[in-house]
Amino acid sequence: MASSTTDYENIVRHCLKTETLWEDPEFPAVQSSVFYHQTPPFTFQWKRPHELVSDPLFVADHFEINCGKLGDQWLAACLGCLQTAEGLLYRVVPADQSFDDKTDYAGIFRFRIWWCGEWTEVLIDDRLPVVNGKQVFIHAQTMSPFWPALLEKAYAKLHGSYEALKYGTSLDGLSDLTGGIAENIILKPNSTDISNQLAHLLKLTSIILCKVEAKNADERELPKGISPGDCYRLYAQHKVQTANGGDRIQMLRLKSTTNQEPIGPCISYAPLEHQEKQKILALREDEQDFFISVTDFLRTFTHIEVVHLDADTARDEPTLNGKNPWTLRLYHGRWQKGVSAGGCRNNTDTFHMNPQLSINLSEADEVVLALNQHTATDPKVIGFTGYAINNNETGGSGNGTEGTTQLGKSYFKSRKSLLNSQYTNSRQVTIRMGLERGQILVLPTTFEPGEEATFTFRVFSKQPVRIKIVDVLPSVTGQVFARARQPHTGPPLGPPPLLNNNNNSSLTKSDNGKLKDFTQYEPLFNQVSDERRTINCFELQDLLETCLPNDYIKSCASLEVCRQVIVAFDSSGLGRITFSNFKDLMCSLKLWHGVFKNNAKEKNGILIADRLRDALGEVGFQLNSAILSVLMMRYIRKDGTFRFGDFVAIILNLSIAFDAFEKRDPGQQGTIRVNRAEWLRLALSC
Repeated sequence: MASSTTDYENIVRHCLKTETLWEDPEFPAVQSSVFYHQTPPFTFQWKRPHELVSDPLFVADHFEINCGKLGDQWLAACLGCLQTAEGLLYRVVPADQSFDDKTDYAGIFRFRIWWCGEWTEVLIDDRLPVVNGKQVFIHAQTMSPFWPALLEKAYAKLHGSYEALKYGTSLDGLSDLTGGIAENIILKPNSTDISNQLAHLLKLTSIILCKVEAKNADERELPKGISPGDCYRLYAQHKVQTANGGDRIQMLRLKSTTNQEPIGPCISYAPLEHQEKQKILALREDEQDFFISVTDFLRTFTHIEVVHLDADTARDEPTLNGKNPWTLRLYHGRWQKGVSAGGCRNNTDTFHMNPQLSINLSEADEVVLALNQHTATDPKVIGFTGYAINNNETGGSGNGTEGTTQLGKSYFKSRKSLLNSQYTNSRQVTIRMGLERGQILVLPTTFEPGEEATFTFRVFSKQPVRIKIVDVLPSVTGQVFARARQPHTGPPLGPPPLLNNNNNSSLTKSDNGKLKDFTQYEPLFNQVSDERRTINCFELQDLLETCLPNDYIKSCASLEVCRQVIVAFDSSGLGRITFSNFKDLMCSLKLWHGVFKNNAKEKNGILIADRLRDALGEVGFQLNSAILSVLMMRYIRKDGTFRFGDFVAIILNLSIAFDAFEKRDPGQQGTIRVNRAEWLRLALSC
């Protein structure tokens, strides 16, 4: 769906050559592109702008945005916000486009929208849905310019349909159309600190929008011209003198973002000194500007929406010049079942599985933390929790660098959190707060465990901060393979030390519970082996089918697993193993089977995804989330579980990979150099 500038240029070039107007195959002009679930009592027609007006414009100054009969007021308000910030507008709406045939008009337009954690170029054709020749979604009041209607179409394309926009919010829209982090602040009529809060926000590269929620409009005494649902941008705060020697009060300068009828120069009920009134009125930039006292502001508006912009985004916006910029750090992550989808803190056994983000502040600072999920059609309930920690707890060196030790379930069961966001199915969840110098650990989560999605976590701060994912270094921490008991002619010895005799495994046991004598397998081995007493993967499969006790355990006798066994045990390079290798394999299967049973759900031979990391840890592997993610995608079954054969295949795969690396890294430097041919051979061996 996302496209590049090269795609746009190629399409324009093709359309001009063939003298055709582009028709978007990804978002066709059909009924389902408008309403996917509902069926409206009318049929949409699709018209290009030059079929609606004689001389269409793409961009123009100072026009009223109409949300239409079917459009969404929240989105119209977001587009109105763009109108007040020309630098942001032309980042989203490239101005080098028009309907003029002399400027390469081909029926295609491009827009840039912040989507899934990055600026994404969206291509659309200019066919718009109309009813009886009239636009019924967002459009300019005078029909032209057409960028609002076309931008709405591009946004609908990302969501899948116009209907899907019904479930959007202004906070999501403001973030998507500015690339910033949107924050909602509820206003209380009796607030005593609002002047200081607004003064603080006005010093930052943040856009402040004031609104009256429609559901609360009846509770407010609205001045003439203030409409519920519309946005009014706050630009400045001024202290002025009231009449008759009264107190000095704070006056706020606002502007309508929808360019409706002028509200009036001043809607404050407080009488001002004539000279003071003339002074502030001289600050008006156009008829849409108006002034209101802080007291009347609190009586009128129900909440403000603040869009925080990082320095790079705010640089091109003239109204933010000279403001204190936000510094941006971000992390792109994923919730994956069995790997990093542990759910909220209510799920004490899996919460620690979520991505653990270390945020290190060199000094006390104000920060904005925002979690964005990358889905519009199937939103999850998301949020995040943070903990104040020290470097020792994550394996740090104590010199300000973060460590690489994940904190386990016991830590989170016993520690109190420092911060907790709300949990909501919005695309974005935000907190703005002050933090002390030091390190915090933030866990972005879905509310329910096992839910999968991708996300972006952003940190806005005044001072630079460091953010990184905390995860373990992959390593082998124990003896993965068990060794068979060697023939002994001296005094009786105890059981082999590498075998776990407490796992109640049925593998290689006789009816009385004692270890079987491997000599009973030797005749069977000799029947299928060659003259050198070695077997290949096909012969191994036949042998395992005969030797393993039941179908449950025989699941590891697949040809794919047998191929991996040969690679893991073969030291000759001929693709064959000896009887000694086979005995070691049988002992290892017993060991792995015991671990599998210990971690299987209700001991029923099925290992759920959430237990794979722990089970592999018992075998002797320490794995990070990236490697575990690959194993999940390669081996997990449709029902989200593993059978014993899958478990064995994973162990063999990991053993082969670790062994190949360690042979080429004798100095244990953690890095190796291989050429292409060797890399391909290694990759195909695992």
